Amino acid sequence: MEYLLHILVISGIYIILTLSLNLIVGYTGLPTLGHAAFSCIGAYVSSLLALNFGVSPWIGLIIGACAGALLGVVIGYPSLRLKGDYLALTTFGLGVIVYSIAKNWVSVTRGPMGLPGIPQFSVFGVQLSEIWLYLILVGVFVWVTIFVMRRIVNSPFGRILRSIREDEIASEAMGKDTAKHKLLVFIIGAFFAAIAGSLYAHYITFIDPSSFTVMESITILLMVIFGGMGSITGSIVGATILVVFPELLRFLGMPSSIAAQTRQMIYGLLLIVLMIKRPQGIMGRYRFK
Repeated sequence: MEYLLHILVISGIYIILTLSLNLIVGYTGLPTLGHAAFSCIGAYVSSLLALNFGVSPWIGLIIGACAGALLGVVIGYPSLRLKGDYLALTTFGLGVIVYSIAKNWVSVTRGPMGLPGIPQFSVFGVQLSEIWLYLILVGVFVWVTIFVMRRIVNSPFGRILRSIREDEIASEAMGKDTAKHKLLVFIIGAFFAAIAGSLYAHYITFIDPSSFTVMESITILLMVIFGGMGSITGSIVGATILVVFPELLRFLGMPSSIAAQTRQMIYGLLLIVLMIKRPQGIMGRYRFK
């Protein structure tokens, strides 16, 4: 039972990451390959504040989210000048830089040794050490994220984001400040990604740079594309399936010597088939540019 609850907690964290990335990639059409950098900032800032200064994880989560949003400003400015592949490469570089800092700034982050003993959240003095309690906490954050994302995409602001995706020049010709909207969407996406990183750190109680590699960013992007770009429900479905499905493959009863490789092959094959048959994803409205 605890294993199932653990999978649900991880699914909830990835749903927040996928929803935040979908706002940038799916609704605004800005290709980014460094989303894990924002979750890394949230995780490390929250964890370091709790370990070194005794700051409450709740306050650390807020500060970590704000730090992630600040990083969103840093990466958002290049998006005002860069488009397409060039923006993707820039965000890819951001992911590499943040990962390298986490790995090599040993005096602060402990590098590859990681940060053990991260304190867990507590509510009214009750520590959320039980998995089902943490699942409720993550569920609340997932609900808040879905609520905020729905309000954004169904608002005039969201309609401007979609117009930027479809034709940025036409949007500017209509008098819309596309630069401001692109910058804001990076800030919002980074803010929620940092929240997910903080939730992950205080749940696992240990983090190291290997959890925030560029491949992690690609995994999150894959969840967005798999579930469907420009669809909130698609992000939820994509994140849940791509977290749960690899775990289901563990029960195929294959010999241990070939189990891992075979699971990866089956997993990859099913993804290829889906992308060929339905390139816009399970519930998507757009294709990846």
